[in-house]
Amino acid sequence: MAHENDPAVVDRLMRTKGTWAIVGLTRNEWRSAYDVSLFVRDRMGMEIIPVNLPGDDVHGEKGYRSLSEIPAEKHLIDVVDCFVNSQKVGPVIDEAIAVGAKAVWLQLGVFDDAAVERAKAAGLDVVVNSCPAREGWRVGI
Repeated sequence: MAHENDPAVVDRLMRTKGTWAIVGLTRNEWRSAYDVSLFVRDRMGMEIIPVNLPGDDVHGEKGYRSLSEIPAEKHLIDVVDCFVNSQKVGPVIDEAIAVGAKAVWLQLGVFDDAAVERAKAAGLDVVVNSCPAREGWRVGI
């Protein structure tokens, strides 16, 4: 069964200050993650942690190669925002569950029903096929 986003969950995640790990955020300014992560940090007021294969720093924020490489004192991840393709998002969601993240947010065009069900079963909030920058107008950010 396809997941339906709960507007109350979207609103709460966007309004509650916290830490967002942005998986797939690189220095490539042409990728949507580049601008959306600035929206999350600068407009929504969240702390962001870039997660990308080389572990590059982005926007002056320390980068990591995976969620599990983020130091324990930073492991209080509120949202794992997934800018990876659908074929790769399942392991990211499994890692989000393993590190104790509170929510996963799958960006526009990212789907994995089985992984979404695993996240829900683990008690995580889930948003699928959505973008905080596009939801901002509705939420009033």
